[in-house]
Amino acid sequence: MAAAARGCRPWGSLLGLLGLVSAAAAAWDLASLRCNLGAFCECDFRPDLPGLECDLAQHLAGQHLAKALVVKSLKAFVQNPAPTKPLVLSLHGWTGTGKSYVSSLLARYLFQGGLRSPHVHHFSPIIHFPHPSHIERYKDLKNWVQGNLTACGRSLFLFDEMDKLPPGLMEVLRPFLGSSWVVYGTNYRKAIFIFISNTGGEQINQVALEAWRSRRDREEISLQELEPIISRAVLDNPHHGFWRSGIVEEHLLDAVVPFLPLQRHHVRHCVLNELAQLGLEPQEDVVQAVLDSTTFFPEGERLFSSNGCKTVASRIALFL
Repeated sequence: MAAAARGCRPWGSLLGLLGLVSAAAAAWDLASLRCNLGAFCECDFRPDLPGLECDLAQHLAGQHLAKALVVKSLKAFVQNPAPTKPLVLSLHGWTGTGKSYVSSLLARYLFQGGLRSPHVHHFSPIIHFPHPSHIERYKDLKNWVQGNLTACGRSLFLFDEMDKLPPGLMEVLRPFLGSSWVVYGTNYRKAIFIFISNTGGEQINQVALEAWRSRRDREEISLQELEPIISRAVLDNPHHGFWRSGIVEEHLLDAVVPFLPLQRHHVRHCVLNELAQLGLEPQEDVVQAVLDSTTFFPEGERLFSSNGCKTVASRIALFL
């Protein structure tokens, strides 16, 4: 998705945001000490749910289910002073539909330091777990997560491209995702785990296509239609990180969040957002050029963007 303008963000300026990030980093040792001394430490957890809701409403195109599920889940979790388990969300959908964009917004609106917060941890299989033959070594992830939760119970863990994670790795996280009070001596109930994957994307696309063909409004597509087929796609995929981990089977996910494929008017929305982010007025010739250079599928209807809004920013640069 195109980067959002920060109209919803309460920070006064970019310099102010950078100052907060620097301050958060400088206070890391002191914050860790406070977290170790008490159960009420929030570290740099400063949730701005109205800001998040505003940003999603303005800049996340075509995702009525994702907006509603993410906001509802976060509100319930953040407003609960004593949750009995961490918040666990699994984001699914076609490439470029907004999954990574939403996860970056969560970090930005939940933690004072955003993605640079020492309590926001982002994992990529290509970077952190590139060799399936090293799976036993990678299982030290359990100790790493435990250590970070000991330092700060209010931590966010983002796992990207779950389709490419070595099978068997995620089973080490299972004890942290349930409703026990303490795991390995660590209080982990206020943590947030976000898992992102393309698995289920084809099935979601098919439901959206059938809805369009039957002239149903896109907003009529419900979670009840999508959740079972997404879960089945995950369980049937031996290359998915949840494969035989017990995480899906034991219902440890608080929400399966589907992202629908994007249509032409959604891509237009992304182009206009990106132009605004660049400080430019809407330029219809640029918008049309980006749309004309975008591939849509299926071949007959040419309804959905093959890469969502993923390449909008780079395409705009070609036509300015």
